[in-house]
Amino acid sequence: MRFEHLLDRFDTDAEGNALHQFASDLFPICRSITGNGVRQTLKIIAKRIPLEIREVPTGTEVFDWTVPREWNCEAATLRGPDGEIVADFADHNLQLMSYSVPVHQKMSLDELKPHLHSLPDHPDWIPYRTSYYRDDWGFCLPHSVLESLPDGEYDVQIDSALQVGSLTYGECVLAGDTSREILISCHVCHPSMANDNLSGVAVTTRLAELMESVPRHYTYRFLFIPGTIGSITWLAQNEDCAKRIDHGLVVTCVGDDDHPTYKRSRQGTTMIDRAVEFVLSQRNLPFVMENFSPYGYDERQYCSPGFDLPVGLLTRSPWGRFPEYHSSADDLTFIKPFALADSLRLILDVFDILENDGSYVNLNPMCEPQLGKRGLYDMMGGKQNIKDLRMALLWVLNYSDGGHSLLEIAHRARLPFPAIRAACDKLVEAGLLKAQPPE
Repeated sequence: MRFEHLLDRFDTDAEGNALHQFASDLFPICRSITGNGVRQTLKIIAKRIPLEIREVPTGTEVFDWTVPREWNCEAATLRGPDGEIVADFADHNLQLMSYSVPVHQKMSLDELKPHLHSLPDHPDWIPYRTSYYRDDWGFCLPHSVLESLPDGEYDVQIDSALQVGSLTYGECVLAGDTSREILISCHVCHPSMANDNLSGVAVTTRLAELMESVPRHYTYRFLFIPGTIGSITWLAQNEDCAKRIDHGLVVTCVGDDDHPTYKRSRQGTTMIDRAVEFVLSQRNLPFVMENFSPYGYDERQYCSPGFDLPVGLLTRSPWGRFPEYHSSADDLTFIKPFALADSLRLILDVFDILENDGSYVNLNPMCEPQLGKRGLYDMMGGKQNIKDLRMALLWVLNYSDGGHSLLEIAHRARLPFPAIRAACDKLVEAGLLKAQPPE
């Protein structure tokens, strides 16, 4: 199947429902930056795409960082003075602070309180807290529960393990006609959060499925990694590979019903930046373009000055700017099938530009060639967007001087990129256009 056929057959309802179901399947798994929850998640993804699962041993030096000890937890409970359970890891894995060290002891409420976390502004939600790089422990509670705790002796039981192991990540590489690469990266380190985690995982997995089914100019590399330490580890072990990346996206928080937000690469005017902005501008819907900042998700590692890769960040509601962020309210009801499908289609439209952009030369530049005698209008006569296609023919002919790319022409003409691409294909077939060899 050709790439444009994939776009023509895109079924928003079916894609959205399937994406939401996949997120639902992964939701109960307790993930962290290491451990069996990540492995379980990657094994499920590997049933859909050709995923290589990598293990990097604890203690491995990765630039200025070190791969941490592996963390796993079997059970954790907090019981009140009456013996009743106050918090239970088995009921909701956010109730245990990620990377909590093992604890088996009894203590007073005053001793316990520094280890209890809540959200006073949202008294019924459970916060998400971590202790990745320091030995600590804690429980996360609804603030309404925390406020109601009586004085007395509490029983803390945390059956966790912090030990030498490895950091696990997944990598799917789909070879194309060129070794130059498009990178798509998502994080797989958050437990039971639908938007800030599983929306990106579900959309990225489906992107890999779809791109595997079509011929590709670029080689596509899909990374499923723990946040921060995962991208640092990958970059440390793949410096030569990173030099082949021409375009990249970090994908997360793409399932809520807000409008898309795109954070540009550090360079700010790369092809991926321009392609995303063009696609968003063509939709006649609200969107936000933001300049790069060295804070956020893994784009800040890919865009660190030693690499300065052309990688942007695609979200809907940006991280930290929606109340549900890093809480139990970021659940499966917060992400919407239509938003997941819309994010997926948006990225596919960007891929369409990356795959098909190029510069061409008009072989008959002295006035307009007669298109009717070549049957070019008639060949497009059955299409509903015939006006766009006819205008695209004229724009492509006029600006195909070797110095303007198809994306630049589409931007100038304010026409959809598929119309410009289709016009280009017809003009090449008619012998009126030839590709400009890349420099």
